[in-house]
Amino acid sequence: MNENTATGISSTDELTTHVRNAQAFLFDMDGVLFDSMKNHAEAWERAMKINGLVMSREDAFMNEGRTGEGTIDIFALAQWGRNATEEEREHIYKVKSDIFNTLPHVEPMPGALEVLQTVKAMGMLRVIVTGSGQKSLLERLENSFPGIFRAELMVTAFDVRLGKPHPEPYLMGLEKAGIQADEAIVVENAPLGVESAKAAGIYTIAVNTGPLPDRVLYDAGADIVFPDHHALHNALSVIQELRKQKKTGHK
Repeated sequence: MNENTATGISSTDELTTHVRNAQAFLFDMDGVLFDSMKNHAEAWERAMKINGLVMSREDAFMNEGRTGEGTIDIFALAQWGRNATEEEREHIYKVKSDIFNTLPHVEPMPGALEVLQTVKAMGMLRVIVTGSGQKSLLERLENSFPGIFRAELMVTAFDVRLGKPHPEPYLMGLEKAGIQADEAIVVENAPLGVESAKAAGIYTIAVNTGPLPDRVLYDAGADIVFPDHHALHNALSVIQELRKQKKTGHK
């Protein structure tokens, strides 16, 4: 596959084919819909330090997509030689959530609304699949993206036993949407999220909104990488126009 990570073009023909066959888009939340990862990274770093664990901000980006419990256990096992207890997990995650809620207001990711509106205009279902249990963000979805998402088409940390990179979150998303893997497209920004989607057998778009190089997302299995939502929106708009022309019989 030819890759042009600067423009987000990997295989536009393949993307077009998958969009034409799709019934739903499955979206991650943090780093895809909200510009929240820098706050998550700071909150994780500070909460772990308070509780005697070391986690860098880069670690937070690399582990993005895991449930909070899964993230805590990985660092506890590596540094304490054991999994955290349930009480320790609950305490650390509460500290992390409290710190997160004191940080500057999180804005929607630039261009995300336009992508969502285009997907809706195509008649696609919109599904949230997030490893987050951050209620403040979940509650903001309707305010930030009115009329886009429905509560019954959301998969969060509260719904799954195994978080990303396990395929369970995206398999649950497919189940809630009532579709098969080849009828879905995932939009992710994190390596573990990409791995989860690909393990579920779904064509996966990565939008590189974080500090990691594009190669990390391709290595995780991304089918195509865009530099931002504006580039993704432009590509989807072209495909939408082609779909309209096909329906009206224009060439």
